[in-house]
Amino acid sequence: MAALHITKENFESEVLKSDKPVLVDFWAAWCGPCQMLLPTIEELAGEVTDAKICKINVDEQPELAAQFRVMTIPTLMVFKDGKAVNTSVGVKPKNAILDMIRA
Repeated sequence: MAALHITKENFESEVLKSDKPVLVDFWAAWCGPCQMLLPTIEELAGEVTDAKICKINVDEQPELAAQFRVMTIPTLMVFKDGKAVNTSVGVKPKNAILDMIRA
């Protein structure tokens, strides 16, 4: 399954009200490190069943990026029970991202 694309319209239902942890990748098409991370995010989306894997394009959803004070991309955030519980900036290896989700 591909990573879920999040917009301000579906953010609350897909992320804040999710019954399982949600990894959100804040990214942009022009961002080189974001493109490096993309295959890992898509791989996780296909493998992880105990969490949702989502992406937010900061150019298309600037309100969400501003709401969570995303200044540098890629930024990864893990949400649990409607709250951001873990944040990481920059490219991370797959096992480090899995550790973030499961922390």
